Amino acid sequence: MILEALQYAATWWVTTAENRPSIRYSVNLWSRAGRCAKDWAEHEAKTKGAILQAAASISPRRTAVVLGSGLLRDVPIVELSRAFDTVVLVDLVHVASVRLWVRAKRLNNVTFVERDLSGYDDLKAGKPPEPLGFLRTVPYLDLVVSANLLSQIGMGVKKRLAEERSGTMAESCIAQLIGAHLDGLAHVPAKTCLVTDVAFEVIDRTGNVHERTDLLAGLAPPASFAQWDWPVVPLGEESKDYRIVHKVIAR
Repeated sequence: MILEALQYAATWWVTTAENRPSIRYSVNLWSRAGRCAKDWAEHEAKTKGAILQAAASISPRRTAVVLGSGLLRDVPIVELSRAFDTVVLVDLVHVASVRLWVRAKRLNNVTFVERDLSGYDDLKAGKPPEPLGFLRTVPYLDLVVSANLLSQIGMGVKKRLAEERSGTMAESCIAQLIGAHLDGLAHVPAKTCLVTDVAFEVIDRTGNVHERTDLLAGLAPPASFAQWDWPVVPLGEESKDYRIVHKVIAR
């Protein structure tokens, strides 16, 4: 708890006021990632591999943007920094330890940008959601990566809907905003790489599946070149009786 408190306090000072309410989620994720490092290692390695595979054929390599860069555990940031002139990391919150690690590694061409990538506020204001429209202003853009972000958009929007006054926003906006992200990637004038979990299963100690949940709000998963399982909640993390395994695709 002491480390979490220190991480929270340090991150609070480097996060804009409007995004500070989201620090708690990022710190909780940082803490879980540390506890589950062994169980998450294969997923993180496969995500990095998918990103590097997408980058391999790109020439020239001027600017790369990583959407949902998070803790950088699943992003090959050192390799991207060496390969591209500029790397832009975009997320709602960048925890202090990640910022310090990048500085310590002297990755001087890496930039942190705070941004809500959901498009929720525009949709609520009656505007067509275009959450990735800002990419059109990025000069010399050659690669865009969406790193384990898409399902987080859906879950984040679902949480915000629960906090809204009844009738303010329709439940269908979850699928609409997930679709807006996919559409934005499809129209980026650069190579793209999408890694996302598309569903999860709750599995008991004997291997029986008790629940299956779609994370894309009914939208069909994009065609993929790779698929794998990610044990997000290993046995014993939340309960000794079940584990939660996410289904991941890379495109």
